[in-house]
Amino acid sequence: MAEKKLLMIVGDYGEDYEIMVPFQALQAVGHEVDAVCPEKNGDDTIKTAIHDFRGDQTYIETRGHDFALTASFDDIDPADYDALVIPGGRAPEYLRNYGEVIETVQHFDAENKPIAAICHAAQILAAADVIEGRTCSAYPALKTDVEDASGEYYDGVTTDGNLVTGRDWSDHVEWLSQFLDVLGTTIEHEEVVTADD
Repeated sequence: MAEKKLLMIVGDYGEDYEIMVPFQALQAVGHEVDAVCPEKNGDDTIKTAIHDFRGDQTYIETRGHDFALTASFDDIDPADYDALVIPGGRAPEYLRNYGEVIETVQHFDAENKPIAAICHAAQILAAADVIEGRTCSAYPALKTDVEDASGEYYDGVTTDGNLVTGRDWSDHVEWLSQFLDVLGTTIEHEEVVTADD
């Protein structure tokens, strides 16, 4: 498998699992991942939020971890990356107002590079005008946002061309599996020798 260079756009109070899990899982299968945030440097951190579903009409939110960025938005060139990952949480509602975020998403879409977006990341996709005419998943409360952006909402994980979307962190297994398929990632298992062998 050829290593891919992936870009992840994150921000304060992005969903903890939706940042941490793909960041680590994509590295675990051999890819390089840079995490960036507008107005922050590569040695800064963002604060994450943990969202949980406990039978209420919406999710609850508690403070998550400090997540270390790996690069500065000003120092990266989207052309150097093979794919884009956009986590959800509260961060997308303000990240979509940054021109460099929108331009970056539009670059990946125009170049037909894989984009993995989950949960509230659909707010960024809608602002970047990349949903029109496509099937897109998101947190269920964003169904109207997807439809207002002229997309077709899907209640599950879906791949439409280069775009892989899911509802929330409970979709991680299928969402990451479909994203790895779009990336062309194959995982080979080797026999592990243990001390008991």
